[in-house]
Amino acid sequence: MGPHPAVAAIRLAVRRVLHDILTDTSRCSRTTGERAGGRIVARLTRPVGDIPEQSPNERPPSPLVLVACSGGADSMALASALAFEAPRLGVRAGGITVDHGLQPGSDLRADEVVLRMRELGLHPAESITVTVGRDGGPEAAARDARYAALDAAAERHGATAVLLGHTRDDQAETVLLGLARGSGIRSLSGMAAVSGADGRYRRPFLQLDRQTARKACMVQSLPVWDDPHNADPAYTRSRLRHEGLPALEKALGKGVVEALARTAQLSRDDADALDTWASQAEASVRDAAGLLECAKLYALPPAVRRRILRRAAIEAGAPAGSLFARHIEEVDRLITGWRGQGAINLPGKVVAQRQGGRLVIRQG
Repeated sequence: MGPHPAVAAIRLAVRRVLHDILTDTSRCSRTTGERAGGRIVARLTRPVGDIPEQSPNERPPSPLVLVACSGGADSMALASALAFEAPRLGVRAGGITVDHGLQPGSDLRADEVVLRMRELGLHPAESITVTVGRDGGPEAAARDARYAALDAAAERHGATAVLLGHTRDDQAETVLLGLARGSGIRSLSGMAAVSGADGRYRRPFLQLDRQTARKACMVQSLPVWDDPHNADPAYTRSRLRHEGLPALEKALGKGVVEALARTAQLSRDDADALDTWASQAEASVRDAAGLLECAKLYALPPAVRRRILRRAAIEAGAPAGSLFARHIEEVDRLITGWRGQGAINLPGKVVAQRQGGRLVIRQG
């Protein structure tokens, strides 16, 4: 008799991602080699100190995959599936929990999560304490601190990937939050299955609902911790989860979460295609000095043109996280609604202005 359907589902999702990681690692090993004297010399992709010197016939160490585990149902289900699948595929598995220090006793809970990860067989398993700032609000600041800690841990351990437990429900919430901000199709794309530097972050559960993960924990007798912040109406995502989505399902019927997740994937496909178009078109709208020509920009579709403008602003020093649609719309009007208006001030002390039929974007 096989495992419970919920357990089978989470294991299958993780197995597929591990296969992808192994394929990517193998492909990277081939493409980063270089020919020298008629033989292939592989370049190390990790610091030399992290990998012991090997003989020509010695196999390289198996890749290390970490799971980011908060102790909640989603991440505990993910940790258990990784611990089960990784050894079967020759992958080393470890876990990281991040202590944000935002609640009394958070350090003790982090220690408990580390113990649970070790009991599952994950190694390394460790807790990282972070200091949460205030930029962008409490949720954004905690997220920034968490990803910085995970990045540092991945670098320190030489991990190939970090698995995150975001589910289809999380994806639906992210799409609705993006819709509320009015930030365009990229915000509606939600979370990518693969993201971060070199595809470091992987989200195996984006096609699974939250209830499947919780059920998998229950049938495996895995203890889980429910973060009280997830039920605190002071947080936007919490209100959306407990009030907004239930109201939508009541008004529109079941299937809203699945439809929103499907919208995210379709939007991501469209956004990726437009990004590629913009990247290819950018060279054609610059003059010999590299300045953007307004007439050629005007001839492009708005979605492509605005992507070029956004990229130019970021390259000039505007922080991507502070550059909103309204900023790009103002710059766009220098091209589509030119009436002799002055320079546009952008975040990061970047200035955009029209000069002699050229759009100049630079530090002010």
